Amino acid sequence: MKKIWSWFQEISKVLLLMLLLAGTFAYAMFQGGFVSWFLFYSFFPFGLYSVLIMIYPLKDFTVERSIKSQELKAGSSVTIAIRLKRRILMPLFYLIVEDQVTSSIFNNSQSSQVKKLIYPGFRKTIELDYQINDLPRGEHKFSGIELKTGDFLGLFQKTRSLEEESSILVYPSYTIMPYHPINVRFDQGVASTELKIQRDTTMATGLREYQPGDRVSWIHWKSFARTNDLMTKEFEERKSHDVCVILDRTPSSSFEEMVTFTASLAKAILKKGAQIGFISSGQTRNYLPIRSGDSHERQIFYQLAKVQPDSTLLLEQVLKTETGYVQQSAAMMLVTSRLSREMVHQLHDFTKNNSTVAIFIVKSKQSRVSAEEQQIKALALSKGIWVKECYTGHFADVFSEVKQA
Repeated sequence: MKKIWSWFQEISKVLLLMLLLAGTFAYAMFQGGFVSWFLFYSFFPFGLYSVLIMIYPLKDFTVERSIKSQELKAGSSVTIAIRLKRRILMPLFYLIVEDQVTSSIFNNSQSSQVKKLIYPGFRKTIELDYQINDLPRGEHKFSGIELKTGDFLGLFQKTRSLEEESSILVYPSYTIMPYHPINVRFDQGVASTELKIQRDTTMATGLREYQPGDRVSWIHWKSFARTNDLMTKEFEERKSHDVCVILDRTPSSSFEEMVTFTASLAKAILKKGAQIGFISSGQTRNYLPIRSGDSHERQIFYQLAKVQPDSTLLLEQVLKTETGYVQQSAAMMLVTSRLSREMVHQLHDFTKNNSTVAIFIVKSKQSRVSAEEQQIKALALSKGIWVKECYTGHFADVFSEVKQA
């Protein structure tokens, strides 16, 4: 039915144009004189242009989109350049170019930024660009470019969509913050994330006298053959510190701030020389084992760029399955926007092995911890769980009291 109606509209426009041309011509023929012929010759170019627009194929256009940087940080800006080419030399009075992009890319920007009105004239190559500011975190896709043009009389308007797919990935922003291992005192003893000393037995750095308890494989047999004294190899000592970060993906108004804090925390831990793992569970499950290095940091930031608050389960329910993937020797750090008694009881079993558990409650500047959350915080500390409120704009101060302790 829509096709029939569209076809009927096109035919009616053609008939109206023919009627106008015929009417002005007939008026000039029967009336005669300068005014009537001037009216006909003035209208004729506009009518002829309308006919040309009607038969001109917009599929003659080809399009190229270029994005200067496809990996950006939240809050930054991006410039998109569009190049249109055509073969037929047809004058165009105007051309509306609209870039089709997912609405998620617009944070505080207006969608009109992706629509441009240009006057091509006879140009075969058209270049234009636009800028989108204050990019939000996430993956944003460009599907195609829509072209619109028309005649002077407004009778004929042509539209065509050209496919040109591309995407940009906006990584979360982060705050430079110092990181200090956490030392928590509670009723049963002390849990600490202090660095563990490990010996690199692949490289000996020296010799010392044998002491009871040294492994047989550590004995330097060549020196024993020469001096008849038992000597033990000394090895290089390496410090290791493992942390597993779990991000709460329950829908929350503070979720973007939580992602920013998680990115800041991960960068600070890796900069300290420690190893980090990452877990988040929602519609999709993201798990990165405990590793270190620049490539691992990029993997974490890639996950944080795409993560969404789409979990249908509370963090307490997620912990029942996810804590089994956390090494007992690693410190567990949770990033959430709320605190509950069930969460504390769920994490208490993990602290029984003297493992460190820390909960970071991310709040906006206007929010404050409630009296109930203060009570739960005291309960958590008594069970060996370190709880810290993290306010937007003050992430760098999170570990200040750890340093003082």
